[in-house]
Amino acid sequence: MAPTGDDPALNELGWYSKNSGGSTHPVGQLRANAWGMRDMLGNVDEWCADTWGDYSSESTVDPVGPTAPTEEAARRVVRGGGWSYPAQFCRSAFRGRNSPAFRDYNLGFRLA
Repeated sequence: MAPTGDDPALNELGWYSKNSGGSTHPVGQLRANAWGMRDMLGNVDEWCADTWGDYSSESTVDPVGPTAPTEEAARRVVRGGGWSYPAQFCRSAFRGRNSPAFRDYNLGFRLA
């Protein structure tokens, strides 16, 4: 990634702060990723069913977060970044969290 926060690879795959023009975009306008899927990074943060919490130190496939009823576990994970995010946050490994009641212009879901 260049020091400006511009990411040439992301420019082709997802809408983020450097190429979005300050708004969301209709899906399918950019190149598909290696799995043939479009719009998996950027454009809108993706609501996930996963609860927020630390991951186990043990090897796990598709961790979903804690199931204990705590204040933090009541929050849901958001992933993928959005049109107003810098490039470093537009990746599936980056997690944020919000209350399920939270609403924002940069938050949505992805159909796969």
